[in-house]
Amino acid sequence: MAEPLLQIRGLVIEATSYPPGEPPREVTLVHGVDLTLERGRVLGLIGESGAGKSTIGLSAMAYGRGGVRLTGGTIHLNGREIRLADARTLRALRGREVTYVSQSAAASFNPARQIMEQVIETCLNHGLCGKAEAEARAVGLFRKLGLPNPETIGLRYPHQVSGGQLQRCMTAMALCPKPDLVIFDEPTTALDVTTQIDVLAAIKEAIRDTGVAALYITHDLAVVAQVADEIMVLRHGRMVELGETGQIIHAPREDYTRALVSVRGLEHEEKPPAPPVLQVQNLTARYRGTNFDVLKNVSVELPAGQTLAVVGESGSGKSTLARAITGLLPPSQGRITFAGRQLSADLAGRTKDDLREIQMIYQMADTAMNPRQTVGTIIGRPLEFYFGLRGAERDRRVQELLDQIEMGKGFAQRYPAELSGGQKQRVCIARALAAKPRLIICDEVTSALDPLVADGILKLLLALQAEAGVAYLFITHDLATVKAISDKIAVMFKGAVVRYGQKSDVLTPPFDDYTDLLLSSVPEMEQGWLEQVIAHRKMESAGN
Repeated sequence: MAEPLLQIRGLVIEATSYPPGEPPREVTLVHGVDLTLERGRVLGLIGESGAGKSTIGLSAMAYGRGGVRLTGGTIHLNGREIRLADARTLRALRGREVTYVSQSAAASFNPARQIMEQVIETCLNHGLCGKAEAEARAVGLFRKLGLPNPETIGLRYPHQVSGGQLQRCMTAMALCPKPDLVIFDEPTTALDVTTQIDVLAAIKEAIRDTGVAALYITHDLAVVAQVADEIMVLRHGRMVELGETGQIIHAPREDYTRALVSVRGLEHEEKPPAPPVLQVQNLTARYRGTNFDVLKNVSVELPAGQTLAVVGESGSGKSTLARAITGLLPPSQGRITFAGRQLSADLAGRTKDDLREIQMIYQMADTAMNPRQTVGTIIGRPLEFYFGLRGAERDRRVQELLDQIEMGKGFAQRYPAELSGGQKQRVCIARALAAKPRLIICDEVTSALDPLVADGILKLLLALQAEAGVAYLFITHDLATVKAISDKIAVMFKGAVVRYGQKSDVLTPPFDDYTDLLLSSVPEMEQGWLEQVIAHRKMESAGN
């Protein structure tokens, strides 16, 4: 039998941790993991944040990011040990035998250079072929990956293409040197569902047509089920389970794997229609200095104690609607009524009660908190500002809020850097609740979290809603989240609401074309689903 392309045995990876106020200490990130990948096969690495997925994936090119050290075990690529290889050997194999596709293509491309220059750079640096042949390879890959105008798209700069197109350009960059192995590190996580499906289909077809082997890193089991032959489930730097994709999906052996498989099962019973606490009527808005409307005659209502999910792809106007409601983007026409009173169009004209009763939770908890303030200070600020609480009275209320978000004692003195992603988002929820709002706008609050943590946040939000009667305007591009949490749904496309109503009505056919596309783009945890969707769209396209 031919030797495997990649064979990892007893891999140990360590790093140095620098806890605030404490001496540095050594931590083990990966504990003796074994991995085998045959040529032309795809292995999915799945698990929550901190499981070691990316760390293990990058070890296939003998690389440790951010001071990470590969301290034990063996890594054989194409039959030779590379963990202890010298710098010259590693330079020769990286970009030639093994390449890498990151989560954020926008952060990986040089904005000052044309796309073609960057796609063919590795081929030229390694002397794999001349410039003309490299460009021909790139154009062929652009075509294979479904990019528009494959002969000329390489002449554009990164900012001149969409996020999904740039992600496919990065895949072309990784495939252009004709490597033996590609590491895909969350390549579709940052994309909305309609773009994700196109990129996922392009990646799968490129893997099939080129015969390249791949490590596909993700936290979404439904996504990896579409591309992987085998799946390795990881947790806390250890392998939990390894098996064929069908077995992992349909017959998982371990409790943790079963939890990952069932995480999409959260159900929320839709509440009946009720009088609105928020009314948005005929709202039209544009950004200063532009000559086109980013919101077009938008009208929605949200009853007290219920959830309106605003869904749509990137650029559809979801977050812009939130900015208008909060007064950050004054509309050019229309009005916003809250709790029976018309709100001032701009923030400066709103009362302190207006500000208190409408709170917001942001997508990136990291950037929404001051890293130099403790959790107690962060949650205590609205208590001081809106209610004048000080000293022991404020501290007592902070602890009540921490108990409410299930974080208990000991967290008030911690800093954001000492919290996990899910804990940070819970602190942002507590800060919003501190103001005793009647409406909380949740802007993609679970999209940056892995499925199990996101599931916990959604359950917490539903429990808090039942307890406090707060209404949620929930902005998301994740249809699974919409089904799990909403009472009403507004589907947005290019600044307009194209479908709106109770959840049961919006999710019941017949659908308009865009809603149909959106709903059909949500990956299902079933092998072959992607091929069925692609085939169905090709039939519809041929019919038109």
